Amino acid sequence: MPVVVGVTFRKVNRIYYFSPGEVKDLQKGDLVIVKTVRAMEMGTVVYPPREIPEEEIDVALKPVIRRATPLDIIKRDEFIKKEPEAMEICKKKVAESGLNMKLSSVEYNFDGSLLTVYFTAEKRVDFRALVRELSKALNTRILMRQIGVRDEAKLIGGIGKCGRPLCCTTWMRDFTPVSIKLAKLQDLPLDPDSISGVCGKLMCCLAFESPIYQELQRGLPKINAKVETPMGRGKVKRVNTLKRRVTVWLEEQETLVEMGAEELLSVSATR
Repeated sequence: MPVVVGVTFRKVNRIYYFSPGEVKDLQKGDLVIVKTVRAMEMGTVVYPPREIPEEEIDVALKPVIRRATPLDIIKRDEFIKKEPEAMEICKKKVAESGLNMKLSSVEYNFDGSLLTVYFTAEKRVDFRALVRELSKALNTRILMRQIGVRDEAKLIGGIGKCGRPLCCTTWMRDFTPVSIKLAKLQDLPLDPDSISGVCGKLMCCLAFESPIYQELQRGLPKINAKVETPMGRGKVKRVNTLKRRVTVWLEEQETLVEMGAEELLSVSATR
């Protein structure tokens, strides 16, 4: 099986596979220089060399060139400090170009030979002339990358409705598919403002919490199910999944009662 080292280029981002090459004793947290399809990049080792099945590798492995030197780190920090200025220049050039696009972030590689410009746009944008203008203004190679609103939130960061920093900027490396079915499963209001994150898409936490709801819903009746209770026959009107309690309309007494799901004698049918 091939030996790979896991490297990431931002604090919380996808992990890429590289061959350790001639670099020995790589450890988690080491800074390394690698060559990507874009340029020379500085990355952080997320896990040290280990064997993985061949089928997990979908592209040819590139080697780790070397460990990052103190000079490499100084260069990287210098170009990080230049990014706000580069962002302002990019915004000015975009405004002059009249292109319908919104800049999200800019990022130099460690030696400043490439500036990646991240932007969002509703449609495809012909930015060839803009790239030439930016390259002249910033005296470096320019790579334009159109991203989605979730990727934009991950780049910029923010605070979620829970009052905590966004999951995608603190620990979540990849986005999980989220559908409206998950909101229905959790009995949440289907109001977009209530179930959408700061990016405007469905909140990622709906997917995180879904397995717990699926487990808790085992044995719970559905809304409008006919049930037998110690107080008589009735119909389920409301289900509190987290508390595992149900509200039942008792037909003979014509009243609502709340009880634990375990107190139900039987569930005969659903609507």
